[in-house]
Amino acid sequence: MKISALTIFPGYFSPLELSLIGKAKRGGVLDFKILDLRDFASGAHKSVDDTPYGGGAGMVMRPDVWGDAIDSFASKDDASVIDLVILTPSGRRFTQRDAEMLSKSESILFACGRYEGIDARVQEHYRRDSRFRVHALSLGDFVLNGGEVAALAMIESITRLIPGVIGNPDSLVEESHVSEGFLEYPVYTKPPLWRDIEVPEVLLSGNHAAIAKWRSDRAGEGRS
Repeated sequence: MKISALTIFPGYFSPLELSLIGKAKRGGVLDFKILDLRDFASGAHKSVDDTPYGGGAGMVMRPDVWGDAIDSFASKDDASVIDLVILTPSGRRFTQRDAEMLSKSESILFACGRYEGIDARVQEHYRRDSRFRVHALSLGDFVLNGGEVAALAMIESITRLIPGVIGNPDSLVEESHVSEGFLEYPVYTKPPLWRDIEVPEVLLSGNHAAIAKWRSDRAGEGRS
């Protein structure tokens, strides 16, 4: 799978070199490219934003800069369809279903907005382009300084579903959110007694049917 990100802060994506994702990248399972949006800006200051039409606080990221960057990326990408993920607080909330869908993509490009966001015409234009599937997504009902943190979280959620990234694929089967409405049950390990708190007796019983029922009954308890 190919995953790319357009950003004015390429250094934000250094965590992709760590842990299982970094190992998968070094092993050729994943291909990451981080592109600097300012490489597509003109002028001495490489400005990527301007004041909003209609007035208001903050700055808006320019559509011409984003368009040149996305077009340049697409011209060098051999995927039949590119999934363009635009990170925005006004987007649909990202879910495990989105992670599952995007894990089957040939190529994903994350557009990491900043300031007051990316000019709305960028999304409108690429929705008309058959080469792209556009997804306006949000990490949740809160505001971040930019899309990079959200992109990192989504990349980790997506890539761990790709064969070869997680060492033991069975560990994905009973995770929270894998089945619609399913949340994981409480988990325990050694020692059996810690600070006067015992591991539930059923988990030590060896009765697999009783354990399965207990886990089903307790699923999602951590949200209370």
